[in-house]
Amino acid sequence: MAEDVKPTRKNLMEIKERIDFSERGHDTLEQKRDALIMEFMDILDQSRDVRTGLEDAYDDAQKSINMARAMEGDVAVRGAAAALKEHPEITTQSNNIMGVVVPQIESTKVKKSLGERGYGVLGTSARIDEAASAYEELLEQVILAAEVETAMKKMLDEIEQTKRRVNALEFKLLPDLYENKEYIEQKLEEQEREEIFRLKKIKAKKEEEEKAEEAAEEAAAKAETEALEAGVAESDD
Repeated sequence: MAEDVKPTRKNLMEIKERIDFSERGHDTLEQKRDALIMEFMDILDQSRDVRTGLEDAYDDAQKSINMARAMEGDVAVRGAAAALKEHPEITTQSNNIMGVVVPQIESTKVKKSLGERGYGVLGTSARIDEAASAYEELLEQVILAAEVETAMKKMLDEIEQTKRRVNALEFKLLPDLYENKEYIEQKLEEQEREEIFRLKKIKAKKEEEEKAEEAAEEAAAKAETEALEAGVAESDD
């Protein structure tokens, strides 16, 4: 509350400095928020494409695996899957977007040649090869979707946090500082008016005292003059 602030010029200077710092911080955070929103919209557009690609890859993988099971049997499909010796490897790195650290996922050994899949080429059909290729493509889409979705979540969290800071400055801190500044300025003006009024009273009183002294001096001088005149008159008689 403004009443809790001591109305001194030192406090007024400190509050003005805080207002200046807070206003600059508010502008900076607003710019950051707007830039983050623009980056988020770009990632959102990318996310839509990634989700569409993921859905298409999932549909293709399901169709391929169903066809392979229908043509080769479930046992053959499971056997081909179990023959895999080299599993995909995933590494993560950090990417900085407007101060937000988002993951950058790199994958290797996802897509494989026929020889790298582990099952015998002669013992399987093209249906199993197609299913394996479709699931490798699906896995790449899943990895890409994980990267984009995680970036979206981190960006959205940062946007919300920045918005809360902007709102706290705009609707709480700055209004309180403005109120305190106005309160102190009003109190200082009141004190200045009271001081001026007090000085005027002192000056008026001093002038009255000086006039009284002058009147007393004039009266004393007059009395002295009259006394001398009376003495001279008696001497003449």
